[in-house]
Amino acid sequence: MSTGSEQPSGGNGTGGLSEEDEAVLAVERRGWPNPGAKERVIRERLGMSPTRYYQVLNALLDDPRALARDPVTVNRLRRRRDERRGLR
Repeated sequence: MSTGSEQPSGGNGTGGLSEEDEAVLAVERRGWPNPGAKERVIRERLGMSPTRYYQVLNALLDDPRALARDPVTVNRLRRRRDERRGLR
């Protein structure tokens, strides 16, 4: 499970990421037909609220271990985040 507000914790996952961090990246790799389906998976499989999920995800996007583990997904999400920040 990720701890702290800035960096995900190291754990038993690949590349120093925790199992929870790995699971969050796995959810983001998938395509989702609608936000409701994704939210259901977040709650049922990961056992966390969508708010907590996005907090963990946002921290992962700034974690070099996540980038090393899944560069395609992390870079795609970073671009989306940067685009959204530009609209604000």
